[in-house]
Amino acid sequence: LIYDGNILQLYRDDVELEDGKTSKREYVRHSGGACVLAVDDEENIFLVSQFRYPYGAETIEIPAGKREKGEDPFVCAVRELEEETGLVAEKYELMASVYPTPAYTDEILYLYLATGLTKKTAHLDEGEFLGVIKVPFEKAYQMALSGEIHDSKTLVAIYAYAAKKARKEL
Repeated sequence: LIYDGNILQLYRDDVELEDGKTSKREYVRHSGGACVLAVDDEENIFLVSQFRYPYGAETIEIPAGKREKGEDPFVCAVRELEEETGLVAEKYELMASVYPTPAYTDEILYLYLATGLTKKTAHLDEGEFLGVIKVPFEKAYQMALSGEIHDSKTLVAIYAYAAKKARKEL
């Protein structure tokens, strides 16, 4: 263990390679997270816009958040959707679990589709500032294709939903 922070731990290990030689591996342990593609009855989706310090820019993303240690991803998804957008869903479906950056972290993101939406009140975490954007799915899909959306979890969720539509699974 090199660093033990609030949201991640950084490690450096000595490893033996397949050819018998040794090397070092640096990696980040992260509790992972859950994210939600929330789709209403008119096939609008709800995105959030927020400043991301590492990129020095606003990003457009689906609602998401970090799992607490040992927390079920579904519980995290339900919490984050309501916290960030004020939405509660009748139905959730796990669409995918993804390794966002397998070269240096063990983080896993769980992507849910949420439908049967009801509006309540958002309650952001302290120090969290974001705007909610409601857009027709087809516009979001075009935003993904045009490069307006850069966030990987959001791209995966949009493309997974588009694939479900194409296969007539919705």
